[in-house]
Amino acid sequence: MFLKLGVIGFGGPAAHIALMHREVVEWRRWIDERRFLDLFALSNLIPGPTSTELAILLGYERAGWPALFLAGALFILPAMCIVLAFAWIYVRLGSVPQVGWVLYGVTAAVIGIVADALWRMGRTALTSWLMWALAAATLALFLFGVTAILLLAAGALIGLLAAVRRRPSEPSRQGTPGLAWLGLPSMSALSKGPFVAAVVPGTLASTPAAATPFGLGTLFLTFLKIGAVVFGSGYVLLAFARGDLVTHLHWLTDRQLVDAISIGQVTPGPVFTTATFIGYLTGGLAGAIVATVAIFLPSFVLVIAVRPLLPRMQRSPLMAGLLSGATAASLGLMAAVTILLARSVIVDPFTALIAVASFVALRRWNVNSAWLVLGGAALGVVAKAIAG
Repeated sequence: MFLKLGVIGFGGPAAHIALMHREVVEWRRWIDERRFLDLFALSNLIPGPTSTELAILLGYERAGWPALFLAGALFILPAMCIVLAFAWIYVRLGSVPQVGWVLYGVTAAVIGIVADALWRMGRTALTSWLMWALAAATLALFLFGVTAILLLAAGALIGLLAAVRRRPSEPSRQGTPGLAWLGLPSMSALSKGPFVAAVVPGTLASTPAAATPFGLGTLFLTFLKIGAVVFGSGYVLLAFARGDLVTHLHWLTDRQLVDAISIGQVTPGPVFTTATFIGYLTGGLAGAIVATVAIFLPSFVLVIAVRPLLPRMQRSPLMAGLLSGATAASLGLMAAVTILLARSVIVDPFTALIAVASFVALRRWNVNSAWLVLGGAALGVVAKAIAG
């Protein structure tokens, strides 16, 4: 299943999450809606690519530790191979083939898929006027430029405070001070939390510096750091990558970095496979493998570290409130990203028709979303052929 999702997962994290929801909740019924939303919230609260971390969590839910690693690897593998092929072509031709015609119909169909997932998840997660207001406020603030991590942190805090207000006078469990009453083991569990503010691209040095000699070890540590501190967006990845690879190490030009990010955006699967492209440009096949392993490794480590806290959080009404707030904010962010994506892909009546038809097909007939992606691709190719 995750291998298939890695192949058809066009459209970025919002689309990936929608596809996973269709597969594991609607079609296969591996978990219920509430459990999926809790895992979704948890994946948003830790650094790294959100959809990849959700795949890792879902793998563990299904079949334990072996599936945890297998689900993540299978979701990453198709994108890595496709990006690697583009990198090979890029090195030999100095540019990448135009793939916009492939995405013309696919991304329009994805809009319908994401809209359906938002509809289904919203009905379960947004159970009060406060959660609806929180999701709507998150959507609006993100569109006005507020960073995603700040909005997620605020949503989690609002959910926690709402739960505290419902239980204003409850004493600590068994008289234990600190955060035990929240369902967490100690203050250190949160004081060392993963929240890292997004940064803007670094300014250029006042005087040019010599390029640092290439080394696989340096490449590994660079992408390991990026994978450990960057939250989901490819644009934030661009900021970190530029600071390290263009400004500091001088291994890439700005043009090469933009091309790498572009390939990560238009290929299926995680956008973080941009690292595969950069690794190949700087160190060939070995560099591609090292960079890919390094940027995704923190996701596996963080999921393994944080996942055991989820049952404790669910048993605590206060931490359940935190998860509810984070979920509402996450859905608001997902809706905002979908709006931004729709503005760029719904460019004419035909793409609008594909998006609406995709949504209606899911709502009325509950079809497999893979067929919608393939159908969108076919319609896009036909439309471009007719247009000449």
